[in-house]
Amino acid sequence: MPEPRQDAASLPELVTELWELVVAYAKQETIEPIKGLGRFVAFGVAGSLLLGIGLVILLIAVLRALQTETGTTFEGNWSWAPYLITVAVGLLLVAFAMAGTRSKGGSS
Repeated sequence: MPEPRQDAASLPELVTELWELVVAYAKQETIEPIKGLGRFVAFGVAGSLLLGIGLVILLIAVLRALQTETGTTFEGNWSWAPYLITVAVGLLLVAFAMAGTRSKGGSS
């Protein structure tokens, strides 16, 4: 019968070391990637908000340009046309954005 090794750690010590190793591995493989993902999401949200605000201001500029720079073209019964044109430009921008988000080639 083999003799027990003198340098071998006891079972509770081995369990404690195993637990510490598992906890360290879990932190390394979950918390660190989540921190990187959080930074990525924060920049994405900030960029989206700024782009959205900029596009709203741009659409207001289009509306005001149509109302002031076209002379008497959109007066009277045609006063609604600049609003329709502005909505159409906005929808066109949304369509371009949606087309840009679709994957190219269909591969996953």
